Amino acid sequence: MSHDVVLIPGDGIGPEVSEATKRILAEAGADIRWFERHAGMAAIEGGADTVLPQATVDAIREHGIALKGPCTTPIGRGFSSVNVALRKRLDLYGAVRPVRNIRGIKTRFDDVDIVVIRENTEGLYAGIENLITDGVVTSLKVVTRKACERIARFAFRFAQTRGRKKVTSFHKANIMKLGDGLFLECARKIHEEEFPDVGYEEHIIDAAFMRLVQDPTQYDVLLCENLYGDIVSDLCSGLVGGLGLTPGANFGNENAVFEAVHGSAPDIAGQNVANPMALLASGVLMLRHLAEVRGVPELATCADRVKNADNDALEEGDKTRDLGGQLGTREFADAVIKRLA
Repeated sequence: MSHDVVLIPGDGIGPEVSEATKRILAEAGADIRWFERHAGMAAIEGGADTVLPQATVDAIREHGIALKGPCTTPIGRGFSSVNVALRKRLDLYGAVRPVRNIRGIKTRFDDVDIVVIRENTEGLYAGIENLITDGVVTSLKVVTRKACERIARFAFRFAQTRGRKKVTSFHKANIMKLGDGLFLECARKIHEEEFPDVGYEEHIIDAAFMRLVQDPTQYDVLLCENLYGDIVSDLCSGLVGGLGLTPGANFGNENAVFEAVHGSAPDIAGQNVANPMALLASGVLMLRHLAEVRGVPELATCADRVKNADNDALEEGDKTRDLGGQLGTREFADAVIKRLA
């Protein structure tokens, strides 16, 4: 039985890492029927009049799941973020970024095992900005009880169902007493009324960052509003080797989009040097999600095979150049496929 998934290759290195990921998942036995759609500059270059065509959104709504490569977002000018637009259009309110040590990748810290849960639809990342007058801009941070309660419930349920021991809210409620204060109020309410058996604590985010780089093992599940979650998940990625290694997932009530969280790296696009591990790891998350929601345990087995083969390749020295190795994108995919068992 094949499983329908929308593939958004993305921009820059996106098509290369997408192709490598498709090859590996197929060789692992995952019977995926891909429906390719475009977003970002690839959509414009393909003749669309927007970076997020309605056909792409409709395809995800139809099939319920997508795997997405990196899309270009200009800095300080041009069109707004495709990622932000996609999350808003599909109400993908819960971002999940697991960060764990990987065999074969030596870093300063051992035993890192953190999951960042990020509210994905509001806060400063809502992108509501206004030019008041020349040289004066306002950015509006939107915080609603509905969004705060549902992301808190999402985080505590995630912790409970996966045997996690503790949720920690990162905040700046000492300064933003109303906005971040509401976020904490909702987290406390959901904890006390619905998940009292899961541990809960609150840390001011700047002090929490200091603790993270001192000893990341003291953290388990991190609950963050949108901007904080984006920043802290990148910091956590650095603890285990960088953004090129860590996966990402975005969940709504009806749809899920799994994505590489690094940039499109146009400077190395088309050179067969990009590391496909982040998108591959996101594909592993996707397989496990499919196994759970569609009741197909074989897909979870495929996910385990890919993860083990990936780690074996790294441990035995088969690495891309960003990790100190010599393999190209296609050659790394070959190395993983060779170790599938």
